[in-house]
Amino acid sequence: MGIPCYDTAVLYRRSITSRAWNRWIHSSGEGICARMRILILGYHNIGYVCLKELLERGEEVIAVVTHRDDPEEEVWFESVAELALAHNIPLYRPENVNSPSTVLTIRGLRPDILFSFYYRQLLGREILEIPRMGCINLNGSLLPKYRGRCPVNWVLIHGEEKTGVTMHYMVEEADSGDIIAQKEVAIDFEDTAYTLHQKLARAALDLFRETFPLIKEGKASRIPQDHSQASYYGARRPKDGEIDWTRSARDIYNLVRAVTHPYPGAFTFYQGKRLFIWSAQLEQGGSPEGGDPGTIRRIVEGEGFVVSTGSGGLLIKQAQLEGGGEMRGDELLNQFQIQVRSQLGNG
Repeated sequence: MGIPCYDTAVLYRRSITSRAWNRWIHSSGEGICARMRILILGYHNIGYVCLKELLERGEEVIAVVTHRDDPEEEVWFESVAELALAHNIPLYRPENVNSPSTVLTIRGLRPDILFSFYYRQLLGREILEIPRMGCINLNGSLLPKYRGRCPVNWVLIHGEEKTGVTMHYMVEEADSGDIIAQKEVAIDFEDTAYTLHQKLARAALDLFRETFPLIKEGKASRIPQDHSQASYYGARRPKDGEIDWTRSARDIYNLVRAVTHPYPGAFTFYQGKRLFIWSAQLEQGGSPEGGDPGTIRRIVEGEGFVVSTGSGGLLIKQAQLEGGGEMRGDELLNQFQIQVRSQLGNG
C-alpha cells in the first residue's frame, strides 16, 4: 500500500491505531472525538500556520514550546512565540527540550497529543512516551528522503524537481516513524529557498487540515517507511556557501538559489575579499571557451557578467563585494574596476 498523497485528492485510511491511542481511549473513559489537550512544539512559518489553524478551530492548545531566535540568524519568518503570547498560551523556550526540568514540565502539562511543527531539536524517549495519543511531526520533505536538517536548502542544492511535506509519528531516530500522509510540491527551476519555503508552508497547512480530523478520530494511517530509501542531511553553516568553480554552472546555480536571501549567501573571493553571489542564471548561447573555471569571461551590459565554470558559463546578475552594497553584476565590475579575465576564488 502506498503512502497517502493528497495531491491526488484521494484519502487512504488504515484503521491501525497506536498503543498510545488505545491506552487513552480505555483510560480516559471519553469518546474518540473528545477534546484533546494539545502540546505544540513549533517554529518557523510551518509552526505558525499550523498553530494558527488549531486556534481557529477552537482546539485546546495547553502550551507551546519554541526556540529563542538566534541573533546570528536572519529572522524573516512568522513568530510562533508571538502568536502564542497573543492568545495567552503558556510559552516555553528551553535551551534543551530533553533536560530533566523540561521533561518534568511537559509531564505536568498532561498532554494527550504532541505535535512538532518545524521544531529543531530531537525528542528523547522520556518526552515521546508522555502523550497518551503519541507524538506527530510535520516534516518539510518527502520522507524517507532528506531526513535531518535544512531539507529546503538541500533539495535545491541537489537540483530536485519535487519535494513536499510529510506527517509522521515520531520515534527516537530522526524522521523515521510511520507515515500518516504526504503532499508533493513541485520545485520550479527559478525557485529559491525563500519561495520554496512559502510553497511548503501552504502545503503543510493543507496537509494538516486534511489529516487532523483523522488523527483526532483515530483513523490516521500508519505506513512504515522504507528505510533502505532514506537519505540524511545535517545542518548547514555559512561557510558551506563557498563556490567551487570547477563544478558545473548548473550545480553552482543550484547552490546560489539554495542559500540566497534570506540565507547567508553563496560566495567566492576576489583579491582576498568575499564576493557574494545573490542571483545568477545559466548562460544562454555563450561560447564554451573562456578560460579556467572562475574566470570572468565577459560583461553583459544591463544584466551582469559571465564566469566560466567546470561546465558552461554562469551569468552573475546580483553580487556584493565584502564591505560594499549589493548591486547588478556589471555595475559591480565597473564600480570596483574588476577586469574581464580576472580570476575568482582561492580565498
